[in-house]
Amino acid sequence: MQSHTSTQPNWLRSYYFTRALFSVAWISAAILLRGQPLPAAFLLVIYPLWDAVANLIDARVNGGLKANPSQSLNVVVSTITTLAVVVAVSNSTYAVLAVFGVWAILSGLLQLYTGVRRWRAYGAQWVMILSGAQSALAGGFMISRAFGAAAPSILDIVPYVAFGAFYFLLSAIWLAVASYRKVHA
Repeated sequence: MQSHTSTQPNWLRSYYFTRALFSVAWISAAILLRGQPLPAAFLLVIYPLWDAVANLIDARVNGGLKANPSQSLNVVVSTITTLAVVVAVSNSTYAVLAVFGVWAILSGLLQLYTGVRRWRAYGAQWVMILSGAQSALAGGFMISRAFGAAAPSILDIVPYVAFGAFYFLLSAIWLAVASYRKVHA
């Protein structure tokens, strides 16, 4: 029977691939449905909800919510963001972008912390640390755009999601290569 530590890279690799795949599907749907208010609103709501669920599952697989305080907090932040987006989509695209901006900052900082914590145990987390930092910066950019003159759309969130997909994919590949090297060393 394998220990939790020996199966962890396999879980993280699958988790990161799944997160990347979801993001690519979300981006494709956002581009295809950009001019349709109800489907676009659904996509805007589902994205932070997905993040909450993904963090919840990952935390549970890795010892539970108590053992993973940054992910536990991320579940709460993403759930609150989902509710805030539900309210914002009926009011203003500016409000939606501002909500996403605040969420990107908070979830990015929490992801950065999770990556630092996991690095000590599993390595290969530099990509997640970089992603968390960039997410926080992207949040600031989204907030500044929310106060701009040009009306935001779902396409203003696509680059943020695309960078997230890239980082999750890169992390998954990094772990796959590390695992391959370890087996064939």
